Amino acid sequence: MKRVAVWVDGHVQGVGFRWWGQGLAQRLGLTGSVRNLADGRVEFHLQGPPERVDEMVARLSERSSWPRRPGHVTSVEVTAEPVVPGEQSFDLR
Repeated sequence: MKRVAVWVDGHVQGVGFRWWGQGLAQRLGLTGSVRNLADGRVEFHLQGPPERVDEMVARLSERSSWPRRPGHVTSVEVTAEPVVPGEQSFDLR
């Protein structure tokens, strides 16, 4: 099990980026959350099998838009976090 925090910068608010991210995270079987920050970034907390977390981070990190991904990403910061035992959903905040 792996958990990371991801901060995505660029044109990622007001374009459906959080909803897209929530849907992808759920399809990958991840738990955690996503929310808009006041500084214009979007913050993800992702937890699940390491290969699936890494896949999600890779899709969030692509500079050119992944097919059907809204917005435009200019930078991504990722940090490891402690696993949250018993977490069972991926929440949009």
